[in-house]
Amino acid sequence: MAAQDIIIRPIITEKSMDGIGMKKYTFEVAKDATKIDIARAVETLFGVKVNKVNTLHVRGHMRRQGRSQGYTPSWKKAIVTLTEDSKTIEFFEGMM
Repeated sequence: MAAQDIIIRPIITEKSMDGIGMKKYTFEVAKDATKIDIARAVETLFGVKVNKVNTLHVRGHMRRQGRSQGYTPSWKKAIVTLTEDSKTIEFFEGMM
């Protein structure tokens, strides 16, 4: 898989923005990507050094619209921690 196929989008929430000071960045990733794949993809896309990767599966939530109901799709989230000597990811710098 290519690096662009592994990292789907960054997660921009208040909780994820609090981690930027500690060099923790949150991304939505492909469901079949491993921690090693995610670390390599972040290193190649952003030119940084990854210290560790934590992943979790986010279950779909129940949603209703009128009489019909269903679940939103489930997805995988990765919290990437960079090394201390690594530079920051410039994409997130404009959002703080």
